[in-house]
Amino acid sequence: MKLKSRHQLSKSQNKAMINRIRSISEETGDALSKKRLELATVDEYELLLVDGKPMFLITDGVPFFTVRGALELKPKQKLVTVDAGAIPFVIKGADVMKPGIVSVDPDIKEGDNVIVVEENHGKALAIGRALVDADQLMGDGGKVIKTLHMVGDKLWDVQL
Repeated sequence: MKLKSRHQLSKSQNKAMINRIRSISEETGDALSKKRLELATVDEYELLLVDGKPMFLITDGVPFFTVRGALELKPKQKLVTVDAGAIPFVIKGADVMKPGIVSVDPDIKEGDNVIVVEENHGKALAIGRALVDADQLMGDGGKVIKTLHMVGDKLWDVQL
């Protein structure tokens, strides 16, 4: 992957970005207030670096956790938990199907970015986009989360 640009955020940009992050995870936004934030463009990805680490992927101007960011910052919102049977498929990039889901954050709405975690240890496996609201995420049959980024993909391996 090729780094195209990288720059530190100004104080006003820093404050605005932290406020956007607070809208998806209050405790994470608070934790970032004393950190150095930078924007970087790597290939087609726009990333928010926290103390030099790619912790957030920015899509349509909105930051959301990378898998590494979710593993390190441990957010408590926008989580979808999958059973052990779904793990091999999710880490290979498969979209998430209803039967593999064991619990969901009830505040998830269609179009929200979500963190897919495994049920035994709560470790993040992937980042995806909800195709339906929370009340429709569990049940029989059907794809309900479009995988955007997962453990082991090229974004996972980015070095800056």
